[in-house]
Amino acid sequence: MDLQLDVTPREDLLTPPFATKIALVVRDDLEAWQRLNVTAFLASGITAANPELVGAPYADADGGRYLSLLGLPVLVFEAPAAVLAGARARATGRGLAVAVYTREMFTTGHDAANRAVVEAVPGAALDLVGLGVHGPRNAVDKVLKGARLHP
Repeated sequence: MDLQLDVTPREDLLTPPFATKIALVVRDDLEAWQRLNVTAFLASGITAANPELVGAPYADADGGRYLSLLGLPVLVFEAPAAVLAGARARATGRGLAVAVYTREMFTTGHDAANRAVVEAVPGAALDLVGLGVHGPRNAVDKVLKGARLHP
């Protein structure tokens, strides 16, 4: 049996099968509200950096209009601190853009303060409670080694 691979470039990034993956990893020791908060912030970082991943606006049958959403699945994982640190190192080592959320960001009240607390710490020493990454499926899978899908 001959296998033929489809190597045609995909113009539409939002049509399955997806060539890329969005993955968010949150610390497994966070409170529920913290997990949700971190997930929302990380998803916004991926979206801001990749506007081409946003689909068209929604509309219902009554003509109601709704905002656009990310056009591909977002997988949410959980992991202990050491796995998050390793994922950050692997992602940056592969040249992937990374969204981060650190424990100190829970104590700030606005965006500039969030950036300041991250900027004050070397990358390898960040107290990560969340990490977001978008990239080729295989690369993202390798970055997430040790993380498990969030229940």
